[in-house]
Formats: sequence, structure tokens, C-alpha cells
Amino acid sequence: MKKIRAIWLSKYGWLLLLAVLVVINYIGSVVHARFDLTREKRYTLSRATKDLLSGLEDELQIDVFLKGEFPAGFRKLANSTEEFLRLIKDRNGANIHYRFISPQDEIPGTGRSYEDTLRKLGANEINLTVQVKAGEENRRVFPVALVSYKGRQALVNLYEGGKRMITPLEMNSAEALMEYQFIKNLDRLVHPEKPLVAYSTGNGEPADYRTYDLQQSLRKDYELFTFNLQSQQSIPDTFKVLLVVKPSQSFTETEKLKIDQFVMRGGKLLFFIDNLFAEQDSLRFKPETVAFDRDLNLTDLLFRYGLRINTDLVMDLQCDFMPFAVGGSAGNPQFEFLKWNYYPLFESKGNHTINKNIGLVAGRFVNSIDTIAAPGIQRTVLLSSSSDSRTISTPALISLNENRNLPGDVNFRQSHIPVAMLLEGRFTSLFRNRLTRALADTLAAGGHSFTESSTPGNKIIVVADGDMVLNDISPSEGPLPMGRNFFTAGSQYEYQFANRDFLLNCM
Repeated sequence: MKKIRAIWLSKYGWLLLLAVLVVINYIGSVVHARFDLTREKRYTLSRATKDLLSGLEDELQIDVFLKGEFPAGFRKLANSTEEFLRLIKDRNGANIHYRFISPQDEIPGTGRSYEDTLRKLGANEINLTVQVKAGEENRRVFPVALVSYKGRQALVNLYEGGKRMITPLEMNSAEALMEYQFIKNLDRLVHPEKPLVAYSTGNGEPADYRTYDLQQSLRKDYELFTFNLQSQQSIPDTFKVLLVVKPSQSFTETEKLKIDQFVMRGGKLLFFIDNLFAEQDSLRFKPETVAFDRDLNLTDLLFRYGLRINTDLVMDLQCDFMPFAVGGSAGNPQFEFLKWNYYPLFESKGNHTINKNIGLVAGRFVNSIDTIAAPGIQRTVLLSSSSDSRTISTPALISLNENRNLPGDVNFRQSHIPVAMLLEGRFTSLFRNRLTRALADTLAAGGHSFTESSTPGNKIIVVADGDMVLNDISPSEGPLPMGRNFFTAGSQYEYQFANRDFLLNCM
């Protein structure tokens, strides 16, 4: 019997193996799957990206201008770009097409090269010297892609630098941001209309030159309007986002109802809030000041949504610099730049698209955030302190004398204190089972009926720092970019922090 089985296997075994291989190849031609084993899930598309690609109604053409003989860094960038493009083509193969083009090639029927068009579109040009068979040759590389959809075009920067040699760190950053860069521009082509954003006023929010960079940054991609929450009957549903920046006056129950029902109807909130009154100007004429509660009356609203902004201050050894008088006379003081622990610097954890590879974000007199149990709400920490931090509770004494000696590291034992949080899910109204007749009348006057819960997947972002998206003002230069410290301007400690990138990513 064993002999017969061995003869059968030798005669028909290879046929069985061949049949198995045919079946496997057929399955592979029908089903495409990629297993992402990278820690940062670099080859896993986000849900928003998948939805956008699957919903394409017309052909999407992507031209990548990285074809040719380039140094190793740019060849690796080209390979990474092709890997990503294969990934997105798997989502909608019929409508997504891509090709690699040399910028020196001629545009068919025009007599002009692609590089002429790329220059007019504002593409970065990098001059290279490359080795060819005949010796060395000068080449111009354009690390960009041109995305075309329904007669509209957008330029995608694949490498933000201008150096001839791409470092491994720059390469990792380019790869990590590739999905964001492509999808951000594709979204603009698919949805050419600018979303409406309401900048809330009526509760002491800044409306002066401190908001200059905020307005300039947002108006490139959004229609930004000021909206007086106090005087208007309701927040129109035409607004996609309500932006609340550093309010200083308490919110009434009516105003909270307007915010709450805006969320219940699908509107999104972006809060930059200082829970304590703590200002650098208070230290201009005296060496110490007390930080105290602003009493904004937002605690119950945020509590219902899933978090609490604490009445404390985060101090961090990872912080920005400030000039301090360390000697001299009253008329001629001697200044020295020292670390100011009340100006913490938040390093990106890279755990979400919002904070991925954005660099340090600067804060000023920041509060901590605690999460609260809220059914159906997913919470993601977007910014948190370093591993050498602490909090001080109200009433908090802020003293310039603290910096006369370096702070003892032994006091900074806390780590990763949350200061910015993304909330996602189906939110429950604060006014569920507690809507008064007067509040119901307010809703009716605005043309709305009461809604108990939001649609699934709504989003709220809360940042416990109102200064993060405001800009300093220089007497000589005027408004500075947000994230640049006026006090260190012109010194060796001057630095442009990534506050603007963080704001735009949140939007």
C-alpha cells in the first residue's frame, strides 16, 4: 500500500502542486493586501484618505517629476513616492493614474519643457551635479508632483528642503508626511469651495493684531468670519468649525446652549483656552504675580464631552528662554537668557496625523487636561509635556526669582501631562433632561429644535493654552509669526516653533 501511495505521489504530486500555485496566483490577482509592520503604520492609509479616494468621480492624474539619474537620497524619495502611489491606486484603480516624468522632457505639442511650467507654479528647484558615463553633468531636480482632477491642478511638495543631500532624518520626515501632503492637495481639488469657519467673539476673545497670523494663515484655505456668540441667536450650520481662542469672560447658559447644539447638529469645535489668568505683562512692573481662575463657566460643558481643563499651570524643564535681569543697576540692568519653565515646549509624539512630524510647539502658561469617562467618545492626546515636568495648583504664585537659580530637577517628576486633546464620537448634549423653557425658546428663536446627541464621528479639539495661536508684536517688524518669541528675537535663542503647523493640522 505504501509503495502504491509513493508511486501515485511521484506521478501526480507535481500536478497537485501546480494546481495549488495556479489557485494562489489567481487569488493574488484578484485580492490585493499589504501588511504594514512599521511602528508608525506608514503604509496604512487613514480612514479619511480611503473615503476621499473611494469617492473620486473622475480620473485623477498624478505626475511625479523624479525620473532620471539622481543621488541616492532623491532615488529613495522616488521609490517611496511610487510605493505610496501604488497604495492609493489599490483604493480606486479605475480612476487613479500616475507616471514619473523627467522635468527636462518636452510637454507634447508645446515645444516647452515641464520645468518651465513647474517654475511658474512655484516649485522648488535644486541644482545637482551627478555622475554619468561621460563624467559629471549638471541636473535640476524638482521634488514635486502635479495632481490634476476635473481640470484643476495642485502642486505637491515631496521634499521641503533645498539641500542637495537628503539626510535620513529628512527622508523619514518626507515619507511620514507624504499621505498628508497628497491628500491635503487632493481634498482642495475635490472640494474647491472654502469651508466656513466662525471665530467666536463676545466673551473677551482677542480681536487685535495678536490674531494677525491666525487670520492670514486660515484665510488661504478657509472663509473666516467673526461671530458674536453673545448677540446672535444661534450658530448657523453653514459654519463647519467654531474657533474659540482665549476667552476672558464667563459664558452664560444661553451661550453654552448655542455651542452645544452646534455640536449636536454636526458642527466641530476648536478651543484654545486659558483656564487661569496668567499673563507675562503682569511681571513687567513687579517680580511676582498670582495666577487665578478666570471662571469661564465651561467646566460642565467640557466635562460632558469627555475632559476637564484643570486650574493649574504646567512647568517643564523643556522650555523656551526669557531675558532676566541678573545684575547691574536699576538704570542699567544686566540681562541673561534663562529657561522659563512656564513657557513649555511640546515635542510631537507622532500618534496622530495632526501632530505627526511638526516639530516643537510653544506654549505659555499652559493648563493640564484630565480625561473624563464619556460613553462612545475616543480620546487622543495631541500635545503633552516632556518627561521632566510638574504642575502647580491655583492660586499659583509666579515669581521671576525662580529663575535666579536653576530649578531643581527633583521637583520635575511628572511626565507626559496632557495639554491638548482630540475627542471623537457621538457627543451627548449637556442640556439633555435639563432644558428649561427659556432655553427652549432661545432655540426656537434661532430656528432649531433641541437635539440630544450628535451624529457619530463628530470631533472636538481642546487645547489648554489660549496663547498658542496668537502672535507677538514687534515695534519694528509689526506682527510676528505665531510660535516666535518676541523676547528672544535677534538673539541666539530665537526659533520659529511649529504653532502654525499645529493649528492648520487641527483645522
